[in-house]
Amino acid sequence: MSETDRFAYPHRVLHWLVAAVLLFSLASGLTLGFLGFEGAMERLGRAGTDLLYTAHKSFGVAMLALMTLRVITRLLFVVPDHEPPLPDFQRVLSSAVHHLLYLALLVQPLLGWAATASGNFPVQFLHWRLPGIVPVNEALSERLFLWHGWLGWVILGLVALHIAGALYHWLIRRDSVMKRMSLF
Repeated sequence: MSETDRFAYPHRVLHWLVAAVLLFSLASGLTLGFLGFEGAMERLGRAGTDLLYTAHKSFGVAMLALMTLRVITRLLFVVPDHEPPLPDFQRVLSSAVHHLLYLALLVQPLLGWAATASGNFPVQFLHWRLPGIVPVNEALSERLFLWHGWLGWVILGLVALHIAGALYHWLIRRDSVMKRMSLF
């Protein structure tokens, strides 16, 4: 497989960075979702709960930055054609999953940021406090956190489809799809 059959190296690096950040973001988000604030305080204490919330928010800000860079690299670099071409159903499904993942991974951190700001909670990236993007509004905050949670489950489903497709091409079809995005 030649380099022209693969995504550009910056795009491949960003793909795997997004995957790593998403893993930790989903893990921390699911933990917070299942435990809730009170459950986290009971099990992790104040310091552990604060660390988990700060980590989740930081992963969200990192995701927004990485996905913005991914969109830029997707526009700047040529997307290689599948060789051999995918059957129509797989091409449409692959395109739909990728576009929905891009959209969801851009919208999700913005929903979290808006939900956090409208709930009058600190919006953080590591130790830096970021400005709120919406005014304080408790009812809006509750609605946005609900949407944030739902979208997290949608993202989990899209990621499962993405991984299933990658494994199908790698283990069953044994074609070059996985090599297009591999780092090495």
